Amino acid sequence: PGVLDAAADARTPSPALRTAARRLGRQLLRAARATWPDPGLEQLAAAFPRGAHQPVVLGLTARAAGLGPQDAAHVAAYESVGGPATATVRLLGLDPFEASGVLARLAPELDDIAARAAEAAHQALLDGVEALPAASSPLLEIAAEVHADWPVRLFAS
Repeated sequence: PGVLDAAADARTPSPALRTAARRLGRQLLRAARATWPDPGLEQLAAAFPRGAHQPVVLGLTARAAGLGPQDAAHVAAYESVGGPATATVRLLGLDPFEASGVLARLAPELDDIAARAAEAAHQALLDGVEALPAASSPLLEIAAEVHADWPVRLFAS
């Protein structure tokens, strides 16, 4: 977990996004420890009292819950689109059934992403974290920093 957390830090140039990822990781770890008591989760909490990156916590949580790599990847992929879909309904007043339909139609792409993520995780076990994808999204990083300076923020991440 420590190596993965350091890799997540290196792949997240925005301080605002790093802070949000650690906050979300801390929240997830708290819920996970209450739901699935596991020595790995306890060790992570001890090693990262200020919070590990959310993806690292998600991986250990999935393992504690008895999920495999592809299941964990499905959870991560769905969360990456489910949260924004929910936000669009709340913020823009969009039809929740339409948003659900969009999510359902994304299922094949999410399946593909989960399969690729599970394969990348397997490759990282063999070759180290350098084998993990490191796609860049500079506009997201810039937007996160701008959003962090707003007097009223809509979301933490």
